[in-house]
Amino acid sequence: MTASVDRSELRQIIAGLTEGVILVEPDQSIVWANDAALAMHGAENLAELGETVDAYRARFSLRYRNNRLPEQYPIERVVRGETFHDVIVDVKRTDKPDVDFVHSLRSIVVTDASGTPSCLALILQNVTPQFEAEERFEKTFNANPAPAVICRLSDLRHVKVNVGFLEMTGYTRDAVIGRSVYEVDVLAGARSRDLAISRLNEGATIPQMEACLELPDGGTRFVIVAGQPMELGDEPCMLFSFADLELRKKAETALRQSEERFAKAFQLTPVPTMLCRAEGFAITGVNEAFTRVFGYGQDRVVGRTPDEIGLWTKDAARLRFEGAVMRTGFVLGLETCLHAESAGDLDCLVSAERVTINDEAFVLAVLQDITDRKRSERDLFEAIEAVMADTSWFSRGLIEKLASLRHPGAETAEDPTLSLTVRERQMLGLVCAGLSDDTIAKRLNLSRNTVRNHTAALYRKLGLHKRSEVIVWAREHNLPATIPK
Repeated sequence: MTASVDRSELRQIIAGLTEGVILVEPDQSIVWANDAALAMHGAENLAELGETVDAYRARFSLRYRNNRLPEQYPIERVVRGETFHDVIVDVKRTDKPDVDFVHSLRSIVVTDASGTPSCLALILQNVTPQFEAEERFEKTFNANPAPAVICRLSDLRHVKVNVGFLEMTGYTRDAVIGRSVYEVDVLAGARSRDLAISRLNEGATIPQMEACLELPDGGTRFVIVAGQPMELGDEPCMLFSFADLELRKKAETALRQSEERFAKAFQLTPVPTMLCRAEGFAITGVNEAFTRVFGYGQDRVVGRTPDEIGLWTKDAARLRFEGAVMRTGFVLGLETCLHAESAGDLDCLVSAERVTINDEAFVLAVLQDITDRKRSERDLFEAIEAVMADTSWFSRGLIEKLASLRHPGAETAEDPTLSLTVRERQMLGLVCAGLSDDTIAKRLNLSRNTVRNHTAALYRKLGLHKRSEVIVWAREHNLPATIPK
């Protein structure tokens, strides 16, 4: 009777607990369950839960989360007097497959003075929300393309790693999980490694910093690493996330090499060259050829515009150059006069094009000195003019060619008979005078066949076929008929 009273009082004590409690007798009968235990099974009463262990086992299927085979349900282990705690199981109703829970279980075995179990209790906690959240986190963590790894702060061992980290580094999951942060060193080569380790030991946020991970194949990988403290199943952890810098490092290396090649080509080119900012045309660099030709050293021009150093002699030419660069992005062969410090004004051809360096717009200008060529042209033109002052001993064709050279843009009337030989010109004049082949042969003391050959050549050069066409052609070109003496 005392035991019965005590059991009744026990039920009253535990009835309002948030934890689920199931009382079991040694004969495997389930004698009582509080409301929390019933709710954790989707049951409304004890009969629906199962009044015996066998009935419970028939109604609920169970799977241990720790991969232990469910040969014995926890409720059976309680009946045997076994004491256990923190057992995690998946519980599903066989008659309602959509009703399932995750339980955290422990047992209480109370014995009497003789050591015989007198009160057997199974204590349940509903950890379904926690495990659902962990499963969502697990899916998100693994699906996240950003490489990440989680280490436990208590022993600094890695407990989770996602696919992104494995793909980036080439590690296998087994080679990471269970290894310490010093074995698979996620802070290797970090710029502020001492700070990172101090923050890790404190469980504090680790700021972003560059690091160089050592890979299993002996290579390295440049990354940005950061650490964020978090809890995983009530266990303090550190989430390390990474950004791959390999592509950026390769791009920076390629850019640096490209800039080095540009700098060498810029300095070694034999033509005066300057580099200006597209905005305002302030000079950022000149090559050795520029200094040699114009006399301005690098230290005297950097930061100043070509106009400020007096390079342009004509403001109109400068405005035309700058306007074309701003409008079209390039200038090709602008002929103008530029001022050299020691040589005075020079005739130059200026070409330029907009270029982008380190995401900034510049103008690369090439200044070709053509002073000697222009001087030679002027000397040649003066000589031609002097010669043309007395043209009595020049042929008409040569005079026209010299005039064309002096004024290349002017139109000249070319003599259509220049391509004819002396004999063919004779034939042209005699044909236009109306003489026959026989008469021409007698006048020139030639055979008739020879005359025919010459006239045939004449027709061919003029693109004509008969005498009448030759006569008409000669009149159209104002060529008189001539009969040689």
